[in-house]
Amino acid sequence: MILLQSPSRYLLQILYNRVQNLEKGVELDCQWVEFDDIRYHIQGSVKNPNVLLLSVSLPIPPPETVLFGGLPLGALEAIKAAYGVVAQILDPPRDGFNLTLKLNLSKLPPDEEQKHALLTKIASVREVVMGAPLRAVLKQLVTRTVPSDLGKPVALVHRPNESFFLVPQADKVTVIFPMRFNDSIDTVLATSFLQEFVEARRTAGLNNAPPCLWSPSPPQELTEAFTEALSANAGFVSFVIFSRHVEGRKLDRTVWNLSTFHAYVNYHVKCSECFMHTRMRRQVESLIQALDRAKPDPEKAKKNSPNRSFKRMSLKDGNNSLGSRSWK
Repeated sequence: MILLQSPSRYLLQILYNRVQNLEKGVELDCQWVEFDDIRYHIQGSVKNPNVLLLSVSLPIPPPETVLFGGLPLGALEAIKAAYGVVAQILDPPRDGFNLTLKLNLSKLPPDEEQKHALLTKIASVREVVMGAPLRAVLKQLVTRTVPSDLGKPVALVHRPNESFFLVPQADKVTVIFPMRFNDSIDTVLATSFLQEFVEARRTAGLNNAPPCLWSPSPPQELTEAFTEALSANAGFVSFVIFSRHVEGRKLDRTVWNLSTFHAYVNYHVKCSECFMHTRMRRQVESLIQALDRAKPDPEKAKKNSPNRSFKRMSLKDGNNSLGSRSWK
């Protein structure tokens, strides 16, 4: 299975091209949308090629989530810690966006490895912003801090008008995803995929992976959640995260994998559909070829048939023929 990469490849390519061609001073104005309805807009001028304006629009939050200034909890602190003096947060952001960063490329570190790492981190702005509240809750497992909202579900936005839930406890954090799909075929495939996903966790090689559960109805941890937030046509998936899953560098990977889990499932559902459609087309093509081979060729049949002609015999000729045979 393929895991989605944290940095936006298109944004990373734009940043690299800009850094390598600062002396050319090219006008830059690009907009694009990536999975889960994350919209980007980056601008650069000819007069000041070292400065870029990067704006990010987040998914529309559902009513059960809580945002601070249009951003998830802890997003501003995470941005400052990740980018330092290279990025400045503009307040207010550009119209239609939740966040606008002023990037000063002249303040990038001179070392090539550090520069590459920082540019990759800037291209991972989605993970920094959207994963900030999830990272804060999971860090409490490492520090052994007892959360103040012990046992209460916390809703985090991850798709337009959709959220997933964190249930922090003293020694673990339960992450619950209500799985929703618009297409009926996607729903059937996703349900089967998620059930197999749970079964695969029980194999011997995945003993260290987080425990995974699937149920068609909401788990008991979500009894206090909004009813509207619990409408899921593909069931509910729960992951139990322990401290061993967020130690050291594992924290970044766990935050990214959890915050993009729905996109991960949706990607593989679409790939499964494409694979099945390809197999069906090949099967139809083979059946058509078999039918074509079974059709007789009229030109070939005409060549193989002997050149004979028949004359219709009258009743009188028939009687004469019989009479001549009897005399013999």
